Amino acid sequence: MTTEPEDPTTGTPDAESPEPRSGDRPAFGDLERALGGNGELLAEFLADVHPADLAEWIEDLDEWQSGRIFEALDPEAKAELLIYAEDHVAAAFLARMTVPQIVEVIEHLPADEAVDLLALTDDATYESVLRAVDLERATGLRKLASYDADSAGGLMTTEYVTVPFDSHVSDAIKVIKSDEGPAGDEGTGVFVVDEDGKPVGYVTDRELLMTPMHTPIGDVMDDDLITVDVADDQEDVANQVLKYSLAAVGVVDSTGRLVGVIDVDDAQEVLEGELEEDLLRLVGTSPADQTRLPVWTRVRHRLPLMALTVLGGLVSAKILQIALGDEPHPTEGVTSPVSILRYLPIIIGLAGNVGIQSSTILVRAFATGELVPGRGGALLASEVLVGAIIGVLCGAASASVAMFMEASEAGLAVGFGVALGLAILFAMTWAAFLGCAVPFACQRFRIDPAIAAGPFLIVLSDISGAAIFVGIASIAL
Repeated sequence: MTTEPEDPTTGTPDAESPEPRSGDRPAFGDLERALGGNGELLAEFLADVHPADLAEWIEDLDEWQSGRIFEALDPEAKAELLIYAEDHVAAAFLARMTVPQIVEVIEHLPADEAVDLLALTDDATYESVLRAVDLERATGLRKLASYDADSAGGLMTTEYVTVPFDSHVSDAIKVIKSDEGPAGDEGTGVFVVDEDGKPVGYVTDRELLMTPMHTPIGDVMDDDLITVDVADDQEDVANQVLKYSLAAVGVVDSTGRLVGVIDVDDAQEVLEGELEEDLLRLVGTSPADQTRLPVWTRVRHRLPLMALTVLGGLVSAKILQIALGDEPHPTEGVTSPVSILRYLPIIIGLAGNVGIQSSTILVRAFATGELVPGRGGALLASEVLVGAIIGVLCGAASASVAMFMEASEAGLAVGFGVALGLAILFAMTWAAFLGCAVPFACQRFRIDPAIAAGPFLIVLSDISGAAIFVGIASIAL
């Protein structure tokens, strides 16, 4: 007698099964439960997880857990995971793999992805892997690796489909389906070349399927072909691909021969990466995933902009002193209102910068899905700590210089320096908190953080920074 399976929405779930309910996408919590089971259950669970999600979750696991997950994957799944993983994660996995294991993995990767992956290994491993693969593939990988990483040659793949000009549609389809044409899996269409290997036309996969089999390829191809040189900058190439709405663009060498292909997905990835890098550098952070970096690494990335802000604030204070003619009074020292308010710009500038940095990083994390559920509290705490550390460093530097710029009496100069340093510390710590709290609040109330967080944050950080400085200066002096 066959028993119908119990409805998972009403019955009692199996305590040993880490699988989520039917219709739900696996979540990080499901992975943690799967790690508590045996290897078979873990492998079954991982089979339903998208490699992009897995690559993201692994960054929040320890070395033993991530290693156990990687070992539970088959070579093809390992290859997919390594494509999505951050470079430092992929490099850690590769370092624990033997040469035969790496060879087995890169057999499932297109040439351009394989080259990027091998670049993360040491020279000895790199050479051993290339000697272990077949000669034709090794030659292609070496050629790809010889191009500048930021050029069209460094972005292209050498696995593509070509047919001669006198072919028919049926011939092109046979090449795509043949065992000798693994490049057909790339989905970059078919390039038509002349007897010298120079591209003269292009046909998309869709056009091949929609055209009668015996149609000459010359009748269906697009002969208004746009190609790029192998040495062209990859950002310029990506702009051309998107500008002309190309499915793929051919890459030619100095003789005009076709040597590679760049598809629209690669072009889109380049432009998104460049845009993200420019945005993060604009606010003084690195392009790396800031939410996952160690605190001291984040501090190091952000200090240059803060140092420039400190310098600008101190110069502004000196300019205001000259312009207002506010020399320290023997009895008042720096306790006069004008003397105190001269340093207000440095407080507002530093608080605003650290707040915008935290806000930008958090909004980016929301947009990219980098911030998985359950990590909000940890991210808030780490960002506040980053703000406090930068506040200590900037406060100490500002206080040291301000003591020499101000009061004639040593006691008053030291008091003012301490007040300024404390104000900077508290203002920057508070601004870092606001930089996370405001986007979290926007998301909570279904307001787009990218639109609302900036104006709210600027207003709040300016008002609170000024209040903190005036309050501390009043108490200390």
